[in-house]
Amino acid sequence: MTIGETFGRLTVISDSGIRKDKHFWLCQCSCGKTTEIAHGNLSSGNTKSCGCLAIENRKTVNRVHGHSPHGRKSPTYYSWTAMMIRCSYTTHKQWKDYGGRGIVVCDRWKEFSNFLQDMGVRPRNKSLDRYPNPNGNYEPSNCRWATRLQQRHNRGVRAGS
Repeated sequence: MTIGETFGRLTVISDSGIRKDKHFWLCQCSCGKTTEIAHGNLSSGNTKSCGCLAIENRKTVNRVHGHSPHGRKSPTYYSWTAMMIRCSYTTHKQWKDYGGRGIVVCDRWKEFSNFLQDMGVRPRNKSLDRYPNPNGNYEPSNCRWATRLQQRHNRGVRAGS
């Protein structure tokens, strides 16, 4: 690492020394703030700004759909993220029952605003259900907001159940 080197929004301006077995660098963020960052966080790309980038991203997300104010997910946003995670992340505990079986989220719904437009706000005491085909993909023609009873009736026809 050298002085003047840039990592995301951070530019290294000086060596800050070693503390608790970690090497730190003083960096200037493009927003104007200075901050000390551990060498490993800079070189790995884990840290890209003084924190301003995360704040900007949260503001942009909330401005777009307003369903995760102050870091709290709305029920609709929670349903969307849960759907995305269980179909996409092989390390998720439910992946084998969703993405692992080939169930995918349609391209349109990979953007929350499109999901919200198609499904609307999640009604109280309902959750996302793949219906009429419980073995089908997450897409507008195969999803509904369902009660627990509807989910239970629909679950009985799933493959492997």
